[in-house]
Amino acid sequence: MRLVATQVWARLAWLFHVGPRVFSFGSSTEDDRLLIAPQDLRTADGTNAADIYGGRFLFSGHLVETNGASPFEMEGMHKEWLRELHSFGWIRDLRAADSNISRQNARALVDDWLHLSRRRNRTGWETDVVNRRVMMWLAHSPFILADGDHAFYARFVKSLERQVRFLRRAASGSTNEVLRLQIALTLTAASVALSSERRTLKYSIRGLDQELQRQILTDGGHISRNPGAMIEILADLLPVRQALVSQGIELPASMMQSVDRMMPMMRFFRHSDGSYAQFNGMGQTPHDLVATILAYDDARGGAPDNVPHTGYQRLTGGGAVVIVDAGKAPTLDMSRDAHAGFLSFELSSGRHRLVVNCGVSARAGQQWRRVSRSTPAHSTVTIEDTNSARFLNAPALQGFLGTPIVSGPRNVEVSREDSADGQKVVASHDGYVEDFGLKHLRSLQLSPDGGLLSGVDVFTNEVPQKLGEYNFAVRFHIHPGVTIAHTGEGEQVQLVCRDGEVWEFDSPGADLAVEESVFLSDASGPRRAEQIVLYGNVAETPSIAWQFRKVSEATREYAPMPAVSQFDFDAFAEPVAEPEPTAPADFDDYGDDYLDDEYPDDAYEEDFDEGSDEVRGEAFDQSSVVGSNAYLEPEGDLVEEEELLVAPMKVPLAPSADRQSIETMTAAFLGEALANSDSADSEETAPYEDPTQR
Repeated sequence: MRLVATQVWARLAWLFHVGPRVFSFGSSTEDDRLLIAPQDLRTADGTNAADIYGGRFLFSGHLVETNGASPFEMEGMHKEWLRELHSFGWIRDLRAADSNISRQNARALVDDWLHLSRRRNRTGWETDVVNRRVMMWLAHSPFILADGDHAFYARFVKSLERQVRFLRRAASGSTNEVLRLQIALTLTAASVALSSERRTLKYSIRGLDQELQRQILTDGGHISRNPGAMIEILADLLPVRQALVSQGIELPASMMQSVDRMMPMMRFFRHSDGSYAQFNGMGQTPHDLVATILAYDDARGGAPDNVPHTGYQRLTGGGAVVIVDAGKAPTLDMSRDAHAGFLSFELSSGRHRLVVNCGVSARAGQQWRRVSRSTPAHSTVTIEDTNSARFLNAPALQGFLGTPIVSGPRNVEVSREDSADGQKVVASHDGYVEDFGLKHLRSLQLSPDGGLLSGVDVFTNEVPQKLGEYNFAVRFHIHPGVTIAHTGEGEQVQLVCRDGEVWEFDSPGADLAVEESVFLSDASGPRRAEQIVLYGNVAETPSIAWQFRKVSEATREYAPMPAVSQFDFDAFAEPVAEPEPTAPADFDDYGDDYLDDEYPDDAYEEDFDEGSDEVRGEAFDQSSVVGSNAYLEPEGDLVEEEELLVAPMKVPLAPSADRQSIETMTAAFLGEALANSDSADSEETAPYEDPTQR
């Protein structure tokens, strides 16, 4: 009940502050102006500019052609497409094109949004969408405003001020903790960049300081235990820090300490090929953004091996890397995206990722999201096809609270030994004690040369009253770039990499099977994969040993990944009804008063020609403003300056299946069989190379 009470209180506070009307204290003046433009660290693709100019918008795998209409007038579009459209992240692609046409197109689209936003699009006013839009407009304001007239400048700044006020009032009601921190970063950036917000700078910095202290752990990890959260936070934190420094504003100690702590953690989760380990919501690795962030690391130190506060362990030897989830379940308010993958691990060797978790996909709906968070989607142990944690399973509350972990392992014991024989981690968790009375203990040891990973999984009974014959499965999901070859021995298989490197897996006396799996975090979408599964009964086999052993080095140069079978997401998964956003229901009444309706009537009297390259009115004297050390003036020369309803623990994922694969598990969730589909042949890009390591 504590979770419900907390969230109800937060939402009541949100409604009090931002709906159905937003009360504005103070008004804009003609002196309001943009002072500075924070940088955008995310990579742009200028080749997309021509498509945008031609009315073709490709977002989240959905292509929409506007045929001369405004994209902001399109009806019935996919929700994720709308979110990307209203977030304005694509504005960086127009800027990368660096042409007069792209500047005029950007300005026309922004002005179009300024006109049509008065119709209160629900998606466009979701808190996270507003937050990203404000940051994009601030970062790319020099490009948007270049050659524009004073009337457009005034409308642009006035809209920014209103959106900032929205975020300031919505922040206290946000139940997404990562979003709270991102809002704090945006508000701080706005307080530096907008002259009208300078009076709030002290309070914005104080709020950011509090969120950083609360969310960034002592070892540098994020309290949600999601590696991707650090990437998103640093991508905004570093530019905000730079903007503060350029204005001579004293930085809070927590800001400097947070950056210094997170940089080593950025390296901790990276495999040898630069990809991030798939734990607790981490999806596809944004290699370019990671490389950019790491370029800001002055120390350039190595990755730590033990991060006990975040709850992970790292084993290294030769060219091999093993990353282990050895932590507890996050707290209720931080577990909206957390996974039940306790004691799972990933193994990589040089350029090859061998053992992985299934990961997550940005295109996934609620069904796939539920699959990706389950224990069988991880390279760990499942008992009786059951998750090692309980997720909230109350449909009436999920739109309000999400699906956090409401119970999971709380007693996690970890020990580590580094010796001449290699690195060894022994960890246990009590996630299965409540239902089965069993504690799972896993031992992992990596040899000094990285050629041998030995593992043992042990099951100990902690509750004699629950002693029984429970079935278990030990899963090892194999990356789709690696081929599993049978050796003829029932207890052995070989893993063949694309350059000829070969690893052998064996488990003496085990009941071994190779089954289908799915890798959700591939750049081209979910891919078919395979998994090695060891089956047994805890009464007959209280412990099971296994090992991965390198038997052959690479015999040829690294070859591109061949075409592989790919899941057809749109054909496989039915559309999922998204929960209603937390916003007032009556958007018509919500309408113009929502932003106080301070636009002067004459601001809209000039004709607006859709798709036109012409922008009427007096142009700026400056042609562009670049960097984070420039002031923007509306006119004149550029001034340079530097008891909840929960899912029962024992829920068979495939009731009639003795041997459980990820594919049958997914079919059980969705109520339909997987359709076979092959993707068109495609070439993989060259292996990722970290420019900071050249």
